[in-house]
Amino acid sequence: MRAFEYVAPFTLQEALSLLSPTWGETDILAGGTDLLTLMKQGIHKPKRVVSLKNVKDLSRIDRRDGGLLIGAKVTLHQLFDNIPVRTQYPAINHAAAGVKSLQMRAMGTVGGDLLQRPRCWYFRNGFGLLGRDSKGNPMVPNGENQYHAILGNTGPAYFVNVSSLAPALIALRAKVKVASTSGERELDVEQLYRIPTTENERELTLIANEILTHIFIPPANGARSATYEVRKRQGLDWPLAAASVSLRMKGDTVESASIALGHVAPTPWRSPEAERVLTNKVVIEEVALEAGDAAVAKATPLSRNAYKVQLARVAVKRAVLAAAGKTPV
Repeated sequence: MRAFEYVAPFTLQEALSLLSPTWGETDILAGGTDLLTLMKQGIHKPKRVVSLKNVKDLSRIDRRDGGLLIGAKVTLHQLFDNIPVRTQYPAINHAAAGVKSLQMRAMGTVGGDLLQRPRCWYFRNGFGLLGRDSKGNPMVPNGENQYHAILGNTGPAYFVNVSSLAPALIALRAKVKVASTSGERELDVEQLYRIPTTENERELTLIANEILTHIFIPPANGARSATYEVRKRQGLDWPLAAASVSLRMKGDTVESASIALGHVAPTPWRSPEAERVLTNKVVIEEVALEAGDAAVAKATPLSRNAYKVQLARVAVKRAVLAAAGKTPV
């Protein structure tokens, strides 16, 4: 790990003033579960690390406008234990519960989960975000791609977004608040992410001297939600596929649906096709399966990850049934 300057300001404005407008020069430290690994691997080499440990305002969950305002420093443990989250937004509770490591829950933060870098082993081993060899040729399509994308993978990016919370927050139509020295802005969680087309782009839409400060989840208003994940192991592991579903019901009929998939594309993947299948339908197993089929209809698996198509299909089906109260997660 390269030597770096460490600072721990006491206010958000002071923290913002310490950030560089250029990626790579400064990094933000919250829980550190991803950043420290990136620094040890030599992927991130910041000259300065700005710790948010003393910025207390970012560590709370508050009621706001009928919904919840969640500070970016709230830990996954706090989120999992929060009663309003558990009772009104089951999709988020299920997603937090999927992080099985108690150590990771205790240290990992909501903001850190949303902003963590890809776990692609080409990226983590120094071949760049797009996984290219010394001649600039893509290594992923015919390489070790069993954990890579099946959607949004026409190139040049093949990694998957690994946020546990993003699909659930997108399904619940949550927003994030982002601050810089020039002010604040608000955007949908979905707008945090993009598919990079060059090595000079990041997979996030934030700029280098911005800090994600809060997540706002709008009022549930009776919406039913669930998250379903498929994992290889139940310990320190990321899902192979996940789906989060939010349903607004009129009796037994779905008035509107919101569905987002995780771990199958370079961004959390919204599925309007699956949402349309559910609209004005009564949720039964056949309808949930039809939604799963629609969600993966455009999948283009790589040489070693075709199995993920079925896993994603099943994840959508089971999340839909769980949200509708037909089966437990």
